[in-house]
Formats: sequence, structure tokens, C-alpha cells
Amino acid sequence: MPFKSQAQRRKFAELLVTGKISNETYEEWNRSTGGAKLPERVKPKAKAKSKTRTKRRPKSRRKAK
Repeated sequence: MPFKSQAQRRKFAELLVTGKISNETYEEWNRSTGGAKLPERVKPKAKAKSKTRTKRRPKSRRKAK
């Protein structure tokens, strides 16, 4: 699976140095990414808004006595 951002690549490099992932894992991700220019960070996708709307009830008007 390729890296999605430079920040993710740095995080994996840090995990490699601390020994939490193997060199093979890091190299596999690095190879699959290739020479692609990665963004610094990836923003989460915006949630799609619901197309259905709830019906509003008309306000009941009371007559003053």
C-alpha cells in the first residue's frame, strides 16, 4: 500500500527507527509509492449532506381572547 502523504512517510520512518515495524514493511510501502510527489498532509473527505429534508409543520396561530 503506498504512502498518502509526507507526514505518513515520516511517521513510518520513525516507527522503523524505534523498531516497531520491520525494514521490509517500510521498503514495501516505499516501493509501492514510487517517485510520486506527495502532499504534506491529506485532509479528510467532507461528509456528504443529506438530500432529504424533514417537513416543517406550520406554526399554529392562536387567537387572543
